[in-house]
Amino acid sequence: MTTTQQNETMLREKRRKEAGTEAEVYEERRKEVGTEAAENILGPNPVVGLRGKDLFRTFGMLARQALRQPHQVLAYGFTFAAEASRILGGSSELSPDPKDRRFQDPTWKENRLYRGGLQLYLSANKEVHDWVDASIPDVDDRRRAHFVLSLFTDALAPSNSVFNPEALKRLLETGGNSAVQGMHHLLDDLRYNGGMPSQVDKSAFKVGENLATTPGAVVFRNEVLELIQYQPITKKVNERPLLVVPPQINKFYVFDLSPKKSLAQYLLSNGVQTFVISWRNPTPAQRHWGLDTYVGAIEEAMDVMRDITGSDDCNLLGACAGGMTAIALVGHLAARKERKVNAVTLLVSSFDTGNDSGILGLFATEEAIEAARRRSHAQGVLDGKEMERVFAWLRPNDLVWNYWVNNYLLGNEPPAFDVLYWNSDSTRLPAKFHSELLTLYQQNLLPVAGKLSVCGTPIDISQVDCDFYDVGGVTDHIVPWESCYHSSLLLGKREFILSNSGHIVVISRAFSIRPEIRRRRSSPIASDLLMRKPGLKVPRSRMAAGGSIGKRGCSPALARRRRHL
Repeated sequence: MTTTQQNETMLREKRRKEAGTEAEVYEERRKEVGTEAAENILGPNPVVGLRGKDLFRTFGMLARQALRQPHQVLAYGFTFAAEASRILGGSSELSPDPKDRRFQDPTWKENRLYRGGLQLYLSANKEVHDWVDASIPDVDDRRRAHFVLSLFTDALAPSNSVFNPEALKRLLETGGNSAVQGMHHLLDDLRYNGGMPSQVDKSAFKVGENLATTPGAVVFRNEVLELIQYQPITKKVNERPLLVVPPQINKFYVFDLSPKKSLAQYLLSNGVQTFVISWRNPTPAQRHWGLDTYVGAIEEAMDVMRDITGSDDCNLLGACAGGMTAIALVGHLAARKERKVNAVTLLVSSFDTGNDSGILGLFATEEAIEAARRRSHAQGVLDGKEMERVFAWLRPNDLVWNYWVNNYLLGNEPPAFDVLYWNSDSTRLPAKFHSELLTLYQQNLLPVAGKLSVCGTPIDISQVDCDFYDVGGVTDHIVPWESCYHSSLLLGKREFILSNSGHIVVISRAFSIRPEIRRRRSSPIASDLLMRKPGLKVPRSRMAAGGSIGKRGCSPALARRRRHL
């Protein structure tokens, strides 16, 4: 956990203590649930996903390993038994991580029965994972095993049971009403949310009223997208405009959630002429749309934007899959010797899939990739809501059990958080584009010159001579920052920023990111975090760099430092 996150945890504790009434305490906890989830939501990742078959296969591997080496199982069993005897005798010193929000109620420490039950859980959890470390030699198999076991151990946490001390106190305080409300929430989620706990109070938001309220207008529309031009708010503006490319599986207003969480507002206040793409939500009728379709549509929108502003070129900002599409576009333009793009900002975008260190990469087998391709081909589209439910299990404590306790055991309404609302408002991907993304992931085509053709043109991203500003997130579990960093090394003039946030927060709050690490091409290797990562190469001659952006405009993340009005 970063220093910033530790400070935020301490601040939450202070607010709890200052809350005067029990109602205020539970309202504060409801807000905490939303804050925690907003930091950890993953967003739909349009690649492979997780299959139950792969999880059970890993569990089978664990069972076989236990049968092959029963002596190791017994050894860790004896260690657990010894600790259990100390727990029963009251001499155990086991305690949860002070930052673990699940066990912050004083009852877990002060009540001997609760303390003993928690210590037994912590001891069993520790011994199981220690056994995995000692008995499974392969690194990837070991990581898969830890992940699968964590799904079980997190689910079995005593805080998730009806005997949760917070839930029992709430039950007594409300005269049983919290249980009634919790049951209503559970039944509603079983009927309307696929059995998953709701993450957000959707009734609190409406696009155009308290979301996406920055004045603007649609100035161009084709079959694939609409181009929104935001109304300038400064007397003078940069001559060079910015085109924002959101992920194809999400909606545009992540860049305009509210006045205080709006990249669009930030850019406009710094004199940047801002245009944002809003993707059409495809149906099976658009199953034939592919990468060429999206690249061609972006270029058409970019030409319209240049005509409107009278600028010879523009800047691009791409997020997640939108960033990968932006890279394909500038590679295509470089192959045609056309300089329409001056600088590119990439938010949590990776196009070098040979360095995927995330959980999804561990389960991205050939069989899993082909199964994902067949599924979207049969349906004509990849539904973002299906992926959202699957990816919640990558961070179950934050994205599942957090809400299980809040919504069902405490009977609270889910939090009203704008970014959570946006995350639940996902769209679809055409089957062809999803298949092409799988091929890009599987064969790692973009980094190799001439291996990928875009709109009939073989591309070589090393020939792209525009400036790049690349942002990764320390806690990003969809596009790990190591993958973003390796991708940035393939670019020329670049600057790499490692933010202390997760995937969605980097996208939605790009204008306020707090760098953990900033790497430039000419800077020495000074980061312990970069150097600590096993197998992560950080060549001096390829450090992330920020070249000259130019006097007529700037990438949005550099707007504060290079304001040219």
